Amino acid sequence: MLKGLFSLIFSAGVSFAMAALPACAADDIEAKVQLCAACHGQDGVPTDPKTIPIIWGQQQSYLVKQLHDFRSGDRDQAIMSPIAKGLAQDELRKIAAYFAAKGWPAQSAAAASAPPNGLAQCQPCHQPNFEGGPPAPRLAGLSYEYLAAAMRSFAAGERTNNGDMPKFMQALTDSERDAMARYLSAL
Repeated sequence: MLKGLFSLIFSAGVSFAMAALPACAADDIEAKVQLCAACHGQDGVPTDPKTIPIIWGQQQSYLVKQLHDFRSGDRDQAIMSPIAKGLAQDELRKIAAYFAAKGWPAQSAAAASAPPNGLAQCQPCHQPNFEGGPPAPRLAGLSYEYLAAAMRSFAAGERTNNGDMPKFMQALTDSERDAMARYLSAL
């Protein structure tokens, strides 16, 4: 109940803040993305890495798709959906380009163990080092909790804004997905 109330209040504040921001010109992109920093971090490290992904240095095409999906309703999230719905299509591209141009934040991670079974199927899209490539996102260095939740969401059919991921995740056991998330977070 409290979480729902927080989301409603935050969403209303976000909608008001988005309406108050000027149109997205090249010289005011910094002002536009300051709202993003409230959750995704001023330095690229999210305020809650367990539930919020790193977007600094993420693949631009992936960021555009996710913003578009939040905007269109193909992906629904209490905070991101209202923000994206307040943006024009050209603003989505400019914001994605802004964050893609940033460097991936340096983090200390546990040493990665041997790659778990099933991980090789991810490499054609996410690339050999899991740093992503159009249109797939970088997975290396995202938090274990965020990765595990995303994989579970695809496996359960709750997240459907990618045609291939539900099938891939459903073919894996819970323990295989868990091992993948642990390995990827340590990269």
